Amino acid sequence: MKNEKLVTVVIPNYNGIKFVRECLEALLHQENAPAYEVIVVDNGSADGSRELVEKEFPQVSLIPLDENTGFCHAVNVGIKAADTPYVILLNNDTKVESGFVGALYCAIEKRPNCFSVSAKMLLWDAPHLMDDGGDRYNALGWAYGRGKGKPETEYNEAVKVFSACGGAAIYRRDVFEQIGCFDERHFAYLEDLDIGYRALLAGYENWYEPTARVVHFGSAVSGSKYNAWKTRLAASNSVYVPAKNMPLLQLIWNLPLLLLGYMIKTLFFCGKKLGAEYVMGLVDGVKKSLSPKAKEIRKARKCAGLSRYFYIQLELYLNLVRFLKKS
Repeated sequence: MKNEKLVTVVIPNYNGIKFVRECLEALLHQENAPAYEVIVVDNGSADGSRELVEKEFPQVSLIPLDENTGFCHAVNVGIKAADTPYVILLNNDTKVESGFVGALYCAIEKRPNCFSVSAKMLLWDAPHLMDDGGDRYNALGWAYGRGKGKPETEYNEAVKVFSACGGAAIYRRDVFEQIGCFDERHFAYLEDLDIGYRALLAGYENWYEPTARVVHFGSAVSGSKYNAWKTRLAASNSVYVPAKNMPLLQLIWNLPLLLLGYMIKTLFFCGKKLGAEYVMGLVDGVKKSLSPKAKEIRKARKCAGLSRYFYIQLELYLNLVRFLKKS
C-alpha cells in the first residue's frame, strides 16, 4: 500500500541520552499537523539513547548504525529511507512547539519553487532570544545564523534566506534527486549551507518560517561552542563550500574578501587558543577542494544560468552589509 503520509521527520542521534526523550515526546504530540512519521538514525551511540528510543518509542522507526558516521551520512540514510514528499531534519537536542510540523509543511507547500524552510530556533536557556532564523552567507566566506542572541519578537516575518539551518528545517524530497543529498565529505558543519547553495544554483528558494518554533540546546554533540574538533572541521568546510560551488572566475573575484575573512577568523581563534586548529582546518579544506572527488563534484554540477550567479553574488554582498550593520 502506498505511503499516505506527507512528512517524514529525520532525527540523527549520537549519544543524546540527555535530550532525545524530551525531543521525541514533544514531536509526537503535534496539533494541526499533516500525517507524518518519525525516523531516528542512531550514529553508534554508546550512552543508552538508542535503547531508550527502541524501548520507549515503538512508534518511531529506528535505524541503528554501527559507528558515528557524521551528521551528513546519518541524515542521508534517513532521507533515503523516507517515502514522503517532504522531509524535516531535526536535531536531537531540540524541543518543538505543538504546531511545528504543520507550520513547516504549510510554509513549503504553498511555495512550489521552495526547496527548504527553516524554523524559528530559540535558545534553550533563554527562549525569548533567537538561536537561528535561517542562515546567511557573506562575501567574507562566513556563514551565520540570522538573529543570533536577539529578541525573538523581532523575527516574526517569513523571509527568504540563503539556506535553512539543518537543525530544524523542512525539505522538498524530490529536489534531492536533482541536486544530490548532503555531501558526506563535510561530515558535519556547513553541510546545510552547501545544500542550500546548491539549491539556489538550481533555481530554487530557501525560506524562514517564524510560526514553526523550536528551542535548541546547541553544541550537544561537540560538547562546547568552541573546541578543537569543531574549529578544525568548520574551517575545512569554510574553504570547501566556495571552492566547490563557485565557478573559477567567481572564486577569483571573491578571493580577496575570502582571504580577509580567513585572516580575521585566524586572529579570532588565536584569541581562543585554537589558532593552530583553525589554520590546520584551512589546509584540510584546500586539500579537500583539490581532491579528485571535489573535481568530480564540480564537473557533475549542472551549470546555473548567469543570472543565478549574479543573484548569489549580490546576496554575498548584501549579507556582508547586513552583518556589518548587525541587522
